[in-house]
Amino acid sequence: MLSVLDDQRATEMMIGNEYQLGRKIGSGSFGDIHVGKNIYTEKQVAIKLEPINTRYPKLHTEFLVYNKLTKLRGIPAVKWFGSEGKYNFMVMDLLGPSLEDLFNSCFRRFSLKTVLLLADQLLDRIEIIHSKNLIHRDIKPDNFLMGWGKRGYMVYIIDFGLSKTYCDNVTNEHIVYRENKNLIGTARYASINNHLGIEQSRRDDLESLGYMLMYFLRGSLPWQGLRAQTRQQKYERISEKKINTPFEVLCQGYPNEFLSYLLYCRSMKFTETPDFTYLRQLFKQLFDFKGFDYDYIFDWTKFKSEENSAPYSGSDDEKYGLHQDRRVMQDRSSPVNYVVPLNSLAQADQSSLKDFTNLPKVPLVPMDNYSRYDVMQPLQSRSRYSVDPGSARPVRTQTRRSTMVTSDSPPVTQHLQTKSVSEIRRHRH
Repeated sequence: MLSVLDDQRATEMMIGNEYQLGRKIGSGSFGDIHVGKNIYTEKQVAIKLEPINTRYPKLHTEFLVYNKLTKLRGIPAVKWFGSEGKYNFMVMDLLGPSLEDLFNSCFRRFSLKTVLLLADQLLDRIEIIHSKNLIHRDIKPDNFLMGWGKRGYMVYIIDFGLSKTYCDNVTNEHIVYRENKNLIGTARYASINNHLGIEQSRRDDLESLGYMLMYFLRGSLPWQGLRAQTRQQKYERISEKKINTPFEVLCQGYPNEFLSYLLYCRSMKFTETPDFTYLRQLFKQLFDFKGFDYDYIFDWTKFKSEENSAPYSGSDDEKYGLHQDRRVMQDRSSPVNYVVPLNSLAQADQSSLKDFTNLPKVPLVPMDNYSRYDVMQPLQSRSRYSVDPGSARPVRTQTRRSTMVTSDSPPVTQHLQTKSVSEIRRHRH
């Protein structure tokens, strides 16, 4: 999408008689993002806008989503919404750099500690969204931003332009399983079911998060950099490569918990409720096993920040739909662009550091040797999951009863690896 306002016009425009529009700093799924300020308090804000006559207006829908999520942890506050002239505007909290920006500033690789610190917060944000009967459908590093100042340790989730209600708020009825859907979101992080044209549900947000975590650990994903003549052909190439890359290969050389996570995501049924407690415990135990400190010191906090660097949320070159040229970082060789570290942990509101506290232990330990199906060691009776040696998926066990509930679906990885898209379509529900 072309920029709807040039910088000169932007700096002269008033929004809601209270906010002054500033320069463009990025773009979301269906709108440009500008920096602005409250003319009375001088406080900076983020302003998202779209032309009123746009073919697919999304900003009002996104505003309703933010209202539904208002005051929840890791959700930016909306300060004003309305129309001025030929544009719709939404004024929001101004946040820090995106995880993609920070990833670039750290030479495109995060340490295990940073990934685990992020994973816990990322899972929490997705759980919060799902608790309001919403799925995001565009989980990627660009859509997670760090806070400013005292909230510099906190991850915020943004850009709900592609989000959707998966469950009726009145009847609690889950959306119907459908096929032949277009790919929605960002191809690099899209779930396999999304590539196969299956309606997205909660499991797809989590699978996308799994690819994002491996992207942070590895530095790239195997299906990046593929070339094709058309966008659709590129999506097909990404899909084929992703489907034919076993999770064991994707996660090779990294802790088994990441393999367990992805297998769990792929084992979920369309309407299944994710066990977020289990998933967070999975990574928390690895964090403890490695002896890391819960100090919220990320990789980028060791770099000196630029005091007045502006946050940026860029679009991805594999985004499905309208595209926006992403802003190039000013100095790729410098590790400090757009980095806003915690200057002092004492500044943080310690009462809000709940991400890793008060979680029961999960009896899972990293194993030196594992087979394709023995991904996790059998759990003790108080744990909710174990692994059936004859299946690729974790098995849910009822701790309060003597019965065991297993899925009647075929083993997941047996139908994922080294098969064409047409073959997989027969097994996708």
